[in-house]
Amino acid sequence: MAVKEQGPDRLLQEFHDDIHRKNQGKVKIFLGYAEGTGKTYAMLQAAHQAKEHGVDVVAGYIEAHNSSQTEALLEGLEKIKPKQVSFGDKIGFEFDIDAALKRKPGLILLDEYAHTNIGNSRHFKRYQDVQELLNAGINVYTTVNIQHIESLNDVVAAITGVLVKERIPDSVFDKADQVELVDIEPIELLERMSGKTVSSDNRNNNEFFTLEKLTALREIALQRCADRVNLLTENARLQSKSDYHTDEHILVCLSASPSNAKIIRTAARMAQAFHGTFTALFVETPDTNFMAEQDKVQLQKNIRLAQQLGASVETSHGDEVPAQIIEFARLSGVSQIVIGRSTVGKKRFFDKPTLTEKLIKSAPNLEIHVIPDTSTGDSYQEKKRRIKLDMMPISDIIKSIAVLIISTIIGLGFATLGVTETNIVAVYILGVLVISVITTNRLCGFLASAVCVLVFNFYFTTPRLTFMFDDSNYIVTFLIMFIVSLLAGTLAARLKRSAKQAALAAYRTKILFETNQLLQKENDEEAVVHAMAEQLMKLLKKDLVVYLSDGNTLKEPTVFRVDGSKKNDLITEDEKAVAIWAMENNKHAGATTDTLSNAKCLYLAIRVNHHVYGVVGIAMGGYPLDAFENSVLLSILAECALALENIKNAREKEEAAVLAKNEQLRANLLRAISHDLRTPLTSISGSAGNLMANYAKMDDEMRRQTFADIYDDSMWLINLVENLLAVTRIEGGKVNLNQTIELMDEVIAEALKHINRKGKEYSIKVDSSEELILAKIDVKLVVQVIINLVDNAIKYTPSGSMIHIHTKKQGKWVVVSISDNGPGIPDEQKTKIFDMFYSGANKVADSRRSLGLGLSLCKSIVTAHGGMISVSDNQPKGTIFTFTLPIGEVKLYE
Repeated sequence: MAVKEQGPDRLLQEFHDDIHRKNQGKVKIFLGYAEGTGKTYAMLQAAHQAKEHGVDVVAGYIEAHNSSQTEALLEGLEKIKPKQVSFGDKIGFEFDIDAALKRKPGLILLDEYAHTNIGNSRHFKRYQDVQELLNAGINVYTTVNIQHIESLNDVVAAITGVLVKERIPDSVFDKADQVELVDIEPIELLERMSGKTVSSDNRNNNEFFTLEKLTALREIALQRCADRVNLLTENARLQSKSDYHTDEHILVCLSASPSNAKIIRTAARMAQAFHGTFTALFVETPDTNFMAEQDKVQLQKNIRLAQQLGASVETSHGDEVPAQIIEFARLSGVSQIVIGRSTVGKKRFFDKPTLTEKLIKSAPNLEIHVIPDTSTGDSYQEKKRRIKLDMMPISDIIKSIAVLIISTIIGLGFATLGVTETNIVAVYILGVLVISVITTNRLCGFLASAVCVLVFNFYFTTPRLTFMFDDSNYIVTFLIMFIVSLLAGTLAARLKRSAKQAALAAYRTKILFETNQLLQKENDEEAVVHAMAEQLMKLLKKDLVVYLSDGNTLKEPTVFRVDGSKKNDLITEDEKAVAIWAMENNKHAGATTDTLSNAKCLYLAIRVNHHVYGVVGIAMGGYPLDAFENSVLLSILAECALALENIKNAREKEEAAVLAKNEQLRANLLRAISHDLRTPLTSISGSAGNLMANYAKMDDEMRRQTFADIYDDSMWLINLVENLLAVTRIEGGKVNLNQTIELMDEVIAEALKHINRKGKEYSIKVDSSEELILAKIDVKLVVQVIINLVDNAIKYTPSGSMIHIHTKKQGKWVVVSISDNGPGIPDEQKTKIFDMFYSGANKVADSRRSLGLGLSLCKSIVTAHGGMISVSDNQPKGTIFTFTLPIGEVKLYE
């Protein structure tokens, strides 16, 4: 299940959605409050019961812990052989998820839900293996202890003195379909572990687990199960569409401190207890750019922990952390703030107020929870300042010296002109402002303020050219000059940084809006993907690889590279495998994730709900995206998915319209021919019946006339059926021209053999401009064209009219014209005469209605040959139909 953990409300809604997903496996957790409670034993007993009821049960990975009872229960169960995995110079064994997916049992047993996989395993954690099994429709039984639940880690550590490293997110536990607490009295558990009777008064033994510790752990386990039941109750309220809302909004402050994880877990427990919204805020300051690598890594761990615990991670920018927190809390409706308190020594008179004190003073109406934080905050600040000193660019030093020299020259010029010292001081303050704006390091402004005071003392106070001064009032001048310069420089630097941050945020927002506009313009999948990739490269400055999906598999990838990037190979079999996994599971995978993390790229599905339209891979380079970049990235992918869905919907709509048009065509055709087929058939059957009943009574003339009527009706039907069959072939797009080189005179002669019997009443003349004219044609279809055109002339011209068939060569084409000297065709009908079912003014010819198929069929056949057909007036009267066919050539070999 693809889960975006965004707080309890979102968790409840997603839980509600997930339990309604079809073909989703179910997971049952056997929970214990300590080792030895019998979780694995209870799981195996339940597995045997399921097997007795006909369930296909397989043991995936079981830790027997040398227990004979557990090993006895394993007998009779099919087992999946563990996969051998190498890590470093050692070899270990892990659960073989590929073998399990291939076997696909009804129920699989997996011990140690919180286990961390070793080596190059597909997933970092076993609970992620379980999630993939569930997505494949496999039910899972698993085990876990209470100390392995993320939000309880600090609480359990405080009781036992041990910080457990293998943990599962609370959301994984809460979304389990069933949780069974394997309970046992603490005294009985101690007896089981020690093998002897333990008195209830024996509370101070030297065992790792004492009676007090086990009792406390049992209480926590019972309370956590009760909390889960509470969550299920709220989910039931959602299912019944009852009103549900909360006014509590918990905000936790993120930092790079290792103990920040404790604050995050505490805030998560509060949000869960209050059923409130949970937000984690990181305030990015100028010092963030100078963080050491280990601090950046720790910060990302804390951000990931907050996401796992259901927090919505947000980023704010500013110089003053308290001001940013308060402003965010005000705008977001935060009701409670959770922060850490570093262990500090005795407070001195000149010490600055702490973050906690500033927050309490600035937001007296907010509830602020201060959690003890044992991180060494002072050393961390000293490290940042040291880094900043070491990283001052040479260019900043040169710029600062140049500005100070120019300020001094201007000051000396003012002094020569007799300008007062106050104005000279203003020149140096202006110089400090300029230095703060044009340099990148904040220390430049501070040093420039101090240097300005020294230079002013050296050049402009008596005695000159010394650092001495004869007037004690200069002390005040120097102090005020330094403070004003420092304040002016600091404010200028802050404004510059604020403008830079605002410009960056505006740039990212602009990219998002541009993406929306660009994708709306495109109506082709490739164009949509190209537009999306261009926008992502603008945003992330990273190479991309994009795979489109045809529904079941990924198509060939397209690589997009930023200017100046290294030509890393992003299309390998291993990378493709990660992309396929991301598509099939509709989840993030690859670099910076816990799934297939050895990949070069971070792979994200381009999806709408549960439908995946493709996968995009981002070459990460080892560093994860920040929260704001990640948010914009997901928005762009969502816009791309919507654009692809719109294209799909438009295509389906067009196909549906074509189908509807074809159905309408069939309906029109049936309506058109129903009467016209019935009339000649009735006539034929009537004439035949008359012949059978009155043959002896008829004279020869009457018999010939009756036979002639039957023949005419049957020929009309034959011609109609031939046209219908030809129309079906041509209009359905299924025509395969069987083209051969034919002599046009022979083709015309063959066609004239099949024209209407009344053709004998007309003068039909055939000639050509040359003796031999060859054409590359499908003979049967072209014969049908000539028959239709000649029959059309016979049908609409009076007996005795002249019909002239003429052929000639014109370039690479054979031009055939069929003319008559009848009444002609009105100009307003010429543009529609080749449309299907168009029959002019619906005049009846020879007692039979025209269906409007003949000329439409002629146009379709000629067009299929690559030619053209047209109609024009014959002079002085009549009509000429002209069509072209490709010329044929015969090679003669001696």
